Amino acid sequence: MTLFDHSCETLDGTPFNLHALKGQVLLVVNVASRCGFTPQLKELEALYQHYRDQGLVVLAFPCNQFGHQAPEEGEAFAEACSMYRLSFPLLQKVKVNGSDAHPLFKQLKKDAPGLLRSSAIKWNFTKFLVNRDGQVIERFGPRTRPMAIRRAIEQALDGEVPAS
Repeated sequence: MTLFDHSCETLDGTPFNLHALKGQVLLVVNVASRCGFTPQLKELEALYQHYRDQGLVVLAFPCNQFGHQAPEEGEAFAEACSMYRLSFPLLQKVKVNGSDAHPLFKQLKKDAPGLLRSSAIKWNFTKFLVNRDGQVIERFGPRTRPMAIRRAIEQALDGEVPAS
């Protein structure tokens, strides 16, 4: 199974076709509306606007597992983040850790374990960069600002392997 084969839904419950994104570079992020890192949404939107025509898609999955910082359901999450004027896909709220973690995040963590080879996601705004073939090529922690990964995104868009 590839990353593109997982089932996802938008905030309003509409099925979202990940398979249609095959050939794009993905930046998959677990997000929150009430987190100290929430201002990263502005940078994620800037990256999306700058690189989308080259094939970058940012996929944001709200997650309420860390300090209950994404309590909103469905479209209320989009409303809570409306000041950032997000145009990239906001998907269903998911769990990213535990036995009931979304299968997409289970695969992302398996393919790109974190610090000390621990697969657990430590907090909101963990970012996974995925190449055009659906392979996770790099994982970035919450403290890594989106603009700091521009070079890795550019390399992925060019088909290069980012330097770690």
